[in-house]
Amino acid sequence: MGIELPIGNDPVSIRKRVETMEKLLERSFVIPGTNYPIGLDAIVGLVPVVGDLITAGMGAYMVWEARNLGLPKWKLWRMAGNIAFDSAVGAVPLVGDAFDIAFRSNTRNLRIIRKHLDKHHPHTRVIEG
Repeated sequence: MGIELPIGNDPVSIRKRVETMEKLLERSFVIPGTNYPIGLDAIVGLVPVVGDLITAGMGAYMVWEARNLGLPKWKLWRMAGNIAFDSAVGAVPLVGDAFDIAFRSNTRNLRIIRKHLDKHHPHTRVIEG
């Protein structure tokens, strides 16, 4: 059992991969005793410096996929800015760890990608139930 991801460069495959990456980074676990989801970004971010670099690299993968979709450069820069801001503030001990849980740069970036896909590739939309 595992996650099966499509390997194509078509918009449907890219959408599936970036949605999976966002879920892994931002909401793959629930904090016990709460209903609040967290992901690897918050957990790996607890490791000083290295954790933030690893999650920034994973977030950069989403920007790379967005580039493959043909998003305008200004949107790619905005996405990169979200990751850089998250990484910079996330590197601050304690405050950064709380910030990682709240800011969710990958969710923001997924929103940018979805907006582009919904406009330029509407057939990729999936109705979630």
